[in-house]
Amino acid sequence: MSKIRFTFTNSLLLLSLLFFSCNATKETVFSEKIKIETTLNAWHKAAAAAQFDTYFSYMSEDAVFIGTDATENWQNKAFKTFAKPYFDKGKAWNFKALERNVYVNKAQNIAWFDELLDTQMKICRGSGVLIKVNSEWKIQHYVLSMTIPNDKTDEVVKIKTPIEDKIIDVLKAK
Repeated sequence: MSKIRFTFTNSLLLLSLLFFSCNATKETVFSEKIKIETTLNAWHKAAAAAQFDTYFSYMSEDAVFIGTDATENWQNKAFKTFAKPYFDKGKAWNFKALERNVYVNKAQNIAWFDELLDTQMKICRGSGVLIKVNSEWKIQHYVLSMTIPNDKTDEVVKIKTPIEDKIIDVLKAK
């Protein structure tokens, strides 16, 4: 049986391998984050340009889109039906990321993000999940919400109450 002697050279080699393998992982994650950023930016751009097929090509087949209204929880097919008239008019929505945080799991096949958006509704927040499908990132779940300044919450609640009390009653009755 042969013994491996840990010499200074062997130790340097081992440390180098560990360093470069960790560094390669960081570079790979960074590369995936760039791809995700590109996907999300192109998705938003396709909506602004009213490119229906392109927009939905960035979403997975089983994607879910949750809008700002309490009733807006769409599976992909229903969301396409809702969105089609807006795209057909040549004007969907125009969201531009102001800030975005992207996270990727260790297997690098699932990512999640949050973003602040400049929209026609002023600042909104988007968040979601992407999955890797055949080496491409696809949006599987997206949530859009409007931001409300904390000191204006009471005013907004007064506006929402008559509408959302009805929704609450229906949901509680289920």
